[in-house]
Amino acid sequence: MPYLSRIRINPLRADSRRLLASPRAMHAAVQGGIPNPPEHDRTLWRLDADNPHRPHLFVLTTDKPDWTHLVEQAGWPGADGEHYAIRDYTPLLQQLAPGRSFAFRLTANPVQNTKRPDKPTKSQQQRTEAGQTRGFRLGHRTAAAQLGWLLTRTPRWGFDIPTTPGQLETHDTKGESPRDVRITTRQHRSFGKEPITPKEQRVVMNAVTFEGRLRITDPDLLAACLLAGIGPTKAYGCGLLTLAPLPERA
Repeated sequence: MPYLSRIRINPLRADSRRLLASPRAMHAAVQGGIPNPPEHDRTLWRLDADNPHRPHLFVLTTDKPDWTHLVEQAGWPGADGEHYAIRDYTPLLQQLAPGRSFAFRLTANPVQNTKRPDKPTKSQQQRTEAGQTRGFRLGHRTAAAQLGWLLTRTPRWGFDIPTTPGQLETHDTKGESPRDVRITTRQHRSFGKEPITPKEQRVVMNAVTFEGRLRITDPDLLAACLLAGIGPTKAYGCGLLTLAPLPERA
């Protein structure tokens, strides 16, 4: 049974600053709250810092977790209020139906696969000269490319993104109506998997947060994406897609 958790983080504590600055450290802290971590599937998590003074950590797990250690290390253990919330994810999955719309948020690492990078690194050049046939995974760097990555892949994820309300008659330079989605944050990160990691083996990612409105086209595909995540680097805070009821429009 899947569970979605939301944990309050106190950004002023020393352990909190370490977790907030390091996806590798946050990944370890998340895994520490799961009694039986899955052997093959990634545990999805996302850090939402809309309010930098009150960031929230969202985690999707296959078993019921315990976040006591995170509250003690990086929360407000002696304060009143709900330190974390754990909700059964099944009722949401049961609400998925063709044509239904939700507000969504997704932090992902938009990438492309290519066999010949425009500006190859030394390691990539050596692998190309050695006759490697497997392509290279490169991150999209511009906001336009990152947004295009999302919009071109939604059919395989079981949803589409409708046009922006009130903008049905307007078009962009390509003659397309604007979609009801926006990028709220973009972060370029590079870090090692271990305390000492060769430069060529570091994890490099562009974490991009998308927000908007989606319309379900295939509930089974969407459910699979909600549970398994979207895109690469899921261990480091990317891939978790969350849904919420749409706000009432005036």
